Parts: sequence; structure tokens; C-alpha cells
Amino acid sequence: MTQILKKSIPALNIRVGHQARELILKEGLQAHHVDTIPGAAGGPKGIGLTGLDQAIFGDFLPRAKQRRFLIGSSVGAWRFAGIVAQGEKSGPEKLAELYTHLPFHKKMKIADIEKISRDMLAGILENKSQQLLDHPDYHLTIIAAKAEHLFQSDHKLALYSSLLGIVGSNAISRNYLNKFMQRVICQPSQFPQFQMQDDAFKTHYIHFHQDNVSDWLMASGSIPGVTPAVRNIVDAPQGAYRDGGLIDYHIDLPFQSKGLVLYPHFTDSITPGWFDKMFKSRKSNPENQSRTVLISPSQAYLNSLPLGRLPDRKDFVLKGLSEQQRIQTWKQSIAESQRLGDEFLELVEKQNFADVIQPL
Repeated sequence: MTQILKKSIPALNIRVGHQARELILKEGLQAHHVDTIPGAAGGPKGIGLTGLDQAIFGDFLPRAKQRRFLIGSSVGAWRFAGIVAQGEKSGPEKLAELYTHLPFHKKMKIADIEKISRDMLAGILENKSQQLLDHPDYHLTIIAAKAEHLFQSDHKLALYSSLLGIVGSNAISRNYLNKFMQRVICQPSQFPQFQMQDDAFKTHYIHFHQDNVSDWLMASGSIPGVTPAVRNIVDAPQGAYRDGGLIDYHIDLPFQSKGLVLYPHFTDSITPGWFDKMFKSRKSNPENQSRTVLISPSQAYLNSLPLGRLPDRKDFVLKGLSEQQRIQTWKQSIAESQRLGDEFLELVEKQNFADVIQPL
């Protein structure tokens, strides 16, 4: 009797830039190729990649020990900080646990949200911030935004007037956002530095150290109107610093990679800035992403999750979803993410990327 084996539905989408495609078809996807890993903003969507992060950082990358740039904004920077501070397995688990049990409710004041966010960050680092400075394998690079003019204020009238101006200016051109904010790239002073070609945004390069790295991580995830701007950062220019995702939502930067940019992401496309989400025509620069391998959950995988998607910040206030139900659905999504990691490692083992890669 002939047994018919059902082909399992892929859990991953893999999209690649043109140079990445050439290299993978020639040599396969090898750990020694990878010199850069970006991490996007996106709130709790990041914990939906827990199993994939553990497979990449805990199994794949250690096959070729070398120094790599980890470039993150907002939760992307927090994901990487946890991995560097706590380790490749414990870091993602710690972030997922703390985010899942974050005591947030919709009537909280901004000051209270700031406090629970700082408490979560402290739990991620656990007094191991020195690791972020001198880790032998990972060069953490944190992206934040320096607010300008009225956008520095947390007073509602000034802040929301600024946001209206930002939305209107961005509708004309993303480049006009440089009137409201500037990019900040923070990294340890040791080792080679991440630098990029100039673009429409003035970019400040700042070194973080043990006394200010938690403030820079907090700034990188400070969403206007949700948490206040971070001010008075030690050894930083005076100013108000906000979420790095405002400018660099999905990190569409010229990475200057010599090998591959391995990008574990929660969607199969790259949106340059947070305000570009409303414009489908705002896509990544193909040259910036020419060496990128973008790995994301497939639609079939997302459909299999409790809410049909990854965890989202709106789940905290979603009508009809109790706190206990939210926690349970997030835990299930985190547990299911092991499938993402298992499938990635299977692809690496079989090296059958030619059958699955698509253009980015």
C-alpha cells in the first residue's frame, strides 16, 4: 500500500536582495556570511519571533564566531540587548515573559507607563549592562530620534500639533520629517563603528556606556503620547529623545555589509519609517537591502495563531479580550514560534534555499 505524505505548510517566508541571492545560490546560507542583524520597531510583535531568535543566535550564528553588528530601534534594540545581556536562549525568554506580564491597562497615566517600561527594561538587563559594552561577538547599535522644536514637548497641545505637522509633511515627502527630528545612532566606543552615508536626516553618532545605556534603550522605545521623551541623558547633547522607529521603523539603512544582512522580521516587507505605514508606495531602497535575507512568518503560520497574527500592543485594550485571555494567547504565540526556529535550522541543514527564496 502506497503512503501519501502530506507536504507541511511552510512557517517561513524568505525574501532576499539580489546580491544575497547570488551568494546563497553559489555557497548556500552560511553563518560566516552574516555580519549584520537588524531588529525592527513593532512592540510585542517582536516576542512572536522568540523561537526564531533563539535558533539564529543560539544555534546558527555560533557556528562561525565573529563580531557582528546588531542594529535595532525600539523593541528591536530591546530584543538584542536581552540577547547580549542574558544569552541567546535566556534573553528572548526573559523579554517574552516580561512583556507578556506587563501590568498595562488603558487608564494608566503616561508617568505610570514610563515606570512599568523602565521596570521591564531593568528586568531585561538585570545589572548586566556591561555586557552591552564589551561583548566579544555582538556590537549593539541603538537607534533613537532627537526631537526638534515643538516635538520636544510632552504637553498635549504642542505634542499633538507636532504630530499633525509630521503626518502632513510626511504625506508630501518622508524627507520633510527632518524638520521635526534627527537620527541618533548609539554604540559602544570599543571596536569598529557602524556608520552610514548621509541621507535627509542629520545623524548624531553617540557612544553609550554603563551609566547611560538604559536611558538610550528607553529613548529608543519611547512612543510619543504613550511614554515621555527621555531627557538629561548622561554625556549626551541636551534634548528630548524619542522612539527610533519614528525615522527607522524597519531599518532601511545602507548597512555596508561585506557578506549578508540576516533579518528576522515580523512581516515580509520593509517600511522605512513609522509614518510610512499609511503609504503602500513607501518601500525600502533595493540597494540598501541588496545583501538582506529577510526571514518572516508566513501567512499560513500567522493564520494558525490564536488571533490570526502576532502579539500586538492593541491587545492590551482589545475589546472582548480579558487580561488572562491576552496572556494565554501571547504565551501560545511564543510557544508556537519554536516552529519558526525549527524550520529555519532545517533549511540551513538541507540548504534548499533555491526552492524557497523570493525577491525582496
